[in-house]
Parts: sequence; structure tokens; C-alpha cells
Amino acid sequence: MPTIKFTSNLKRFYPNLSPITAECSTVSEAVEVINQNYAGLKDYIVDENGALRKHVNIFIGNQLVKDRERLQDALATGDEVYVMQALSGG
Repeated sequence: MPTIKFTSNLKRFYPNLSPITAECSTVSEAVEVINQNYAGLKDYIVDENGALRKHVNIFIGNQLVKDRERLQDALATGDEVYVMQALSGG
């Protein structure tokens, strides 16, 4: 089963945020698992069409997801999925 991990900056919105290990075979399914565990977080990650928002990146291991529109990148047992928000400022 893949493990979904989050950047610590998201704890500002979800203080109890912790890694999730779940059965999911695509990034899209992982986003649904995230929303089941942390209601509303999906809306922060994807837009109304299900595409990854510009201020969010998802990595599978050390590879950035390729399908930002449909999130159909495949996941395998043992994969680590990282959800990261972009930071800005100076």
C-alpha cells in the first residue's frame, strides 16, 4: 500500500495531519483517500475539475507527477506520495 505524506506547512490548516497508508492505485484515488481522512483538504489540492492546483505539487518518491490534469499517475505498493504546497515570500 502506498503511504501519503504531507508538508508540515499544511498543519497550519490541519493540525492533526499525519501520514496515511491506504489502498490506492492512482494519485486521483490517493486524493480521495486524503479527503476521507481530512475533510476539505481535497479542495485545497485540486480545483473544481479535479486538476492539481498551481500552488500544490505531488511527488511519487522523488518524481513529480506527470498528469496534473487527471492525476492518473500509477501508484504501487511501497510508494511514498508527498503532497507539498508551494511557498512564496521573501
